[in-house]
Amino acid sequence: MSAVVYAAALVFGLSCVVLLRRPGTAVRTPPVLSACAAILLGSLVLVCAAPLTLATVNDLTGVPNFGAPLTYGMLSAYSCSLVVLLVVWRGGPRARVRRLVRATIVAYALLVAALVVLFVLADARTERLTDLDTYYARTPYLREMILLYLAGHTAATVSMCVMCLKWGREVTGVLRTGLRLILVGCLLDTIGFQAAKYTAVAARFAGHDLDFLSTYVAPPMASLGALTCSAGFVLPRLLPTAVAHWRGLGDYRRLAPLWALLRFVPTAPKPAASWWRSPRERLQWREVSIHDALLALAPYFDDRVRVAALDAALRAGHGAHQARLAAEAAMLTDAARRAANREAPLDRPSGYRLRATEVSGTGGLVELAQAMSRPPPAPAGTTVR
Repeated sequence: MSAVVYAAALVFGLSCVVLLRRPGTAVRTPPVLSACAAILLGSLVLVCAAPLTLATVNDLTGVPNFGAPLTYGMLSAYSCSLVVLLVVWRGGPRARVRRLVRATIVAYALLVAALVVLFVLADARTERLTDLDTYYARTPYLREMILLYLAGHTAATVSMCVMCLKWGREVTGVLRTGLRLILVGCLLDTIGFQAAKYTAVAARFAGHDLDFLSTYVAPPMASLGALTCSAGFVLPRLLPTAVAHWRGLGDYRRLAPLWALLRFVPTAPKPAASWWRSPRERLQWREVSIHDALLALAPYFDDRVRVAALDAALRAGHGAHQARLAAEAAMLTDAARRAANREAPLDRPSGYRLRATEVSGTGGLVELAQAMSRPPPAPAGTTVR
């Protein structure tokens, strides 16, 4: 069980790294700092709750079950961070936000102090690593400690669920998806972890035995809820970047016909587009290299070739835009052929500017590359065999 919990804590904690991969000014914003604090505290809760960690803490301190108030205190700190995150997300006047944040921190600090006092007053001499909540459910002071930490955590997760439901109606796109994942994670925590704990403890109060809910159901549900919440936190940050890299990889591949034609052109030396570079970086270097090559081939541009190809495309029934692309592809292919054969540039080179050099972004180059990969248009009425 400890290995599973540690793995969940690691994945949960790594989501904080994703949030921090931003410009320095963005890292210092309250929403990002609050989300990172919640993620780190949630990871620490999972680590502290692992039986191996509990046994180690008990051995180091020499106090049986010392890991219990440590874990419950860390869980209360995590609950506090969720409430603070809600306050920051909701926004409003700075003075009001600071006042609410301070009040939340004070309230949960008092809760943690109460947990420690109750543990000191209780008689918990028998070490329990996996079933402390149910084993001591009827023990004075410990039962109050158990119910208190559960109540504090329930207040935070229920508030988070309400906020996600309300805010999810006001936003769209990937942000709404992220909120829904956070909502699902909080529901898994509330229903799978907390409800299982409440039920098992209540059963002990009534003299029944439903300990398996607390021992075997609650921990994996808490881990699953934490992982789902982490996905909700990082999705609005990660998905746009992933989509951008995927589109960059597609454009990089679609530029291959154009790059195959121009790669021989001597241009200013640039770093090699190594395989380990991100798709967007590789696309950027290919785009820059192609533009440099087009500039070097400009003295070889022949308007006669372009006009003849434009007339042929128009006679073949192509639209004006497609005909222009076909004409530019023909002129560029002719210029590259003569430059590769080391022919002299034209005495009067064309002053024509390719559309790909006039539009911003990679779209113009991609269109030109795709036009080059298509066969030249045949005039209308011509039979192709």
